[in-house]
Amino acid sequence: MTTTLITGANKGLGYETARQLVAAGHTVYVGARDAERGAQAAERLGARFVQLDVTDDTSVAAAVKQIEADGGLDVLVNNAGIEERTADGGFVAAAELTADNLREGFETNVFGLVRVTHAFLPLLQRSAAPVVVNVSSGLGLTRDLASSDAPAHFYPGITYPASKAAVNMVTVQYAKAFPGIRINAADPGFTATDLNHNTGTQTVEQGAASIVRLAQIGQDGPTGGFFDANGPVAW
Repeated sequence: MTTTLITGANKGLGYETARQLVAAGHTVYVGARDAERGAQAAERLGARFVQLDVTDDTSVAAAVKQIEADGGLDVLVNNAGIEERTADGGFVAAAELTADNLREGFETNVFGLVRVTHAFLPLLQRSAAPVVVNVSSGLGLTRDLASSDAPAHFYPGITYPASKAAVNMVTVQYAKAFPGIRINAADPGFTATDLNHNTGTQTVEQGAASIVRLAQIGQDGPTGGFFDANGPVAW
């Protein structure tokens, strides 16, 4: 039985990823900051709940102890993420962006990912087939935001794409450092979730496809790559 932890899994892509992996036979831990929402989501899914705030060392350490006591971990899906927005839901304009804005986004999207991965590495290294999936975004591709011909060019925000570009680099470097673990980044595509105020053009079922596929790869599968629903994407 494959045991999988998904961060930020009480709603959106994390929840749908959990649903599909439970259906595929995984024992899934729904990681969520809010204990009530997380426990309710886990119950609906037939999954297990673990309280997990990726920005808090104590919370992450407690989650490691809980999952270790239950038997260990095979797959880690780093899904928790935020997008910096203004109070009215708009983008933070470049002229208004502060270091604090950037720091808040990176704290969850990058530092949180590293915090969780670092903490769970000992458990993953005990697995016979360890896998890490980092949920990234096509917005992390500098070439697409720089090209006026690319659909992503319109995106005006700075914090979110900068953080996802960092996730991509972290993924590559981790994959090189830990060749025994399949470590990849997934681009769900423009999916309708609370993150983008449900403006995405895909359903969560469609968006979760690349994440779910990577979560189920074997030890002969790819590592250090970036994948969307159609397959490998050039960094």
